[in-house]
Amino acid sequence: MSIIEKAARRIDQKKEAQASQPAAVLAADVPAIIDAESVETPVTAEAVHATVITPAPAAYAPEPALEPVPAPVERAAALPEISAEPVVVAETAPAPVKARKHSTRKVELDLNRMRDMGMVTAAGGRTLLVEDFRIIKRPLIKRAFAEPAIDQPPGNLIMITSSVPGEGKTYCAINLAMSIAMELDHTVLLIDADVARPSVLRTLGLPAQRGLMDILLDDKLDLADVMLRTNVDTLSLLPAGTSTPRATELLASQTMKTFVYEIANRYPDRIVIFDSPPLLLTSEAHVLATHMGQIVLVVESETTTQHAVKESLRQLEGCSNVNIIYNKTREFPGIEETYDYHYG
Repeated sequence: MSIIEKAARRIDQKKEAQASQPAAVLAADVPAIIDAESVETPVTAEAVHATVITPAPAAYAPEPALEPVPAPVERAAALPEISAEPVVVAETAPAPVKARKHSTRKVELDLNRMRDMGMVTAAGGRTLLVEDFRIIKRPLIKRAFAEPAIDQPPGNLIMITSSVPGEGKTYCAINLAMSIAMELDHTVLLIDADVARPSVLRTLGLPAQRGLMDILLDDKLDLADVMLRTNVDTLSLLPAGTSTPRATELLASQTMKTFVYEIANRYPDRIVIFDSPPLLLTSEAHVLATHMGQIVLVVESETTTQHAVKESLRQLEGCSNVNIIYNKTREFPGIEETYDYHYG
């Protein structure tokens, strides 16, 4: 039996076997397809069984086109629900500006009594004393509103002091304040800074009250709480206040520096006069002088020694605009009324 006949016979046997089996066909059971040219080549049975048979392909069908894969989308954070009501954005409100308080405390100065004591008053007429203080105040007012040098205190802060007690510094401070209060364009604040021996209110016939030291001790107090308005519209007073052993430290404190600069700049037409302690007996005057734009040293005629004056001026070294009032001198003998305040 030829090889071809054997192959045909085997195919017939396979068909009979497949009639009783599922239609699945293994590739290894499918005989090889032999074209006409290979018939003459002898094929052994071993070669047929060793050949891997590939079934004939079905009709060609093109592979379906691949759909583009969308780029991965990052998950967005959940958005809050949008309210139908309009959203109002509140602006940050600026810090509230502390309103300036105006003093409502008022005292009456006995102007007739002051005139009888030889003090400057607007109702006193044109006297030599009034003229003397007009001469004294003019350069002080001019420098008070000049542009200060760099790192120099405001010129409208004026300190009246002396070397030792009894030379007339309080008397000169009151008269200078009264004379400047007569100006049409300026107001005056007279501060009793002689905290060891306050005498401004006593000289004016007024009782002691809270004042400068109380402001430095209690940060809740405002200037308006202790300042006294007077019946002279352009003149106000600030008493020395409660006595304290820490006066020197308080006057040297940052609180004092802030205070004097605040009162110097609160009103553009104001001149502030400090009645200071004597220079040679206390430490407060030297400390106070560091805050002042102008200093007036009162010297008692024929009483204060040259040594005391030189020592006082030495302590004021570094301070600008130091002036001297030569006090209690009789320049015009024979005149019934004695006007004993002269500026040098």
